[in-house]
Amino acid sequence: MTNTGSQAVSWPYPCWIAHRGAGKLAPENTMAAFRLGAEHGFAMFECDVKLSADGEPFLLHDAELDRTTNGQGVAGVQKWDALSRLDAGSWHGRTYAGEPLLRLESLARWLQALGLMVNLEIKPTPGEEVRTGRVVAQHVARLWAQSQIKPLLSSFSVEALRAAQEAQPELPRALLLDKWNRDAVDTALVLGCQALVVNQTQLDEERIAAGHAGGLKVLTYTVNDASRASTLWLSGLDGLITDRVDLFEPQARLGANPARLMVEAEEFAC
Repeated sequence: MTNTGSQAVSWPYPCWIAHRGAGKLAPENTMAAFRLGAEHGFAMFECDVKLSADGEPFLLHDAELDRTTNGQGVAGVQKWDALSRLDAGSWHGRTYAGEPLLRLESLARWLQALGLMVNLEIKPTPGEEVRTGRVVAQHVARLWAQSQIKPLLSSFSVEALRAAQEAQPELPRALLLDKWNRDAVDTALVLGCQALVVNQTQLDEERIAAGHAGGLKVLTYTVNDASRASTLWLSGLDGLITDRVDLFEPQARLGANPARLMVEAEEFAC
């Protein structure tokens, strides 16, 4: 497929992105995690958004509540009133006991107050792909209406991304890939995406170049090794999602892409 240039938009996002708030240092997708990630110098976060039974967007990675809360069963079949009473922190440690599940609206207010950015992964309850994509996009458009830099919406679900595209076509989007396939770039372009976000085990210089040739940015998840990060930066990577907010804190505070700094240093030396 030939790139018509419709995806050629400005890219305002930093290259360092903290996974689920602060990686594994705090209970994922909670306000405590986002605060800790910000303390480590990260200006952008990745997190997972799904809907309660009554249509409230909130943060949770799994379809079920059991792993990261004191609740049980499928989260999406419960109303927000019940979900809001759950403890989403004790599983990580006593320090975080009582940390609640986080509404997207609460996160939006906090991020914008501090001038921080976010990649919102649309994480539908199975069978709710279209509804989740549409409703999340509508809420994002409303909550970030006054913000110059909108959230980057991403999903593994083509149905969810298409629904988001139809509901709010002006919002930036990215296709998530656990496994690379030869149709990845074309699929992203059909969905009007600005980026691919690819499992780091599936990326190399050739695939990053293929994304760039289609006019797409290429990001990756979840890189927790400094050597692997350096290899990907030198291969042309545009953004890196990490759990190791402690390991990459210096670069994140500088907003620095090590490969670009290296090139600039070589040019200066010449």
